[in-house]
Amino acid sequence: MDRETGVRRGLAFLLARGLLGLMFFMTGIYKLFEMGPVEHVRHFFLEAYADTFLPIWSLWLVGIAIPFVEFVAGALVLLGFRTREALIALGCVLVIVTFGHLLKEPFFRFDTHVMPRAILLLVILATPVEYDRFSLDHLVRMRTGS
Repeated sequence: MDRETGVRRGLAFLLARGLLGLMFFMTGIYKLFEMGPVEHVRHFFLEAYADTFLPIWSLWLVGIAIPFVEFVAGALVLLGFRTREALIALGCVLVIVTFGHLLKEPFFRFDTHVMPRAILLLVILATPVEYDRFSLDHLVRMRTGS
């Protein structure tokens, strides 16, 4: 691959990673520091799913964990550090969110919230890591020769 192509692919990867990272990171910031994790559980989990078959303990566990995962994994995606692991964590969040929405509303519209994130996540995850030139992962690969 010539240098210009490599730079263009690297920039495309950087922009996709930046958009996805911001989507999750900023959501995590809001849920942790504006709303608060406990209020996040109450509003999005207990009020919404207390009448389902899901045990209350699982609502608390997942509801508390999600803002932290969004915040940390979103930051990692933004930095391009441990990107694959962060994408897998965020993919799990998307699966959980999708499950929850479908549990309450079988014909939930995915186009406004889930799909933009899912598409970016899948594109980034499926793209060869060599394209991710502008990241901490790239610096680590260069340093270790892997």
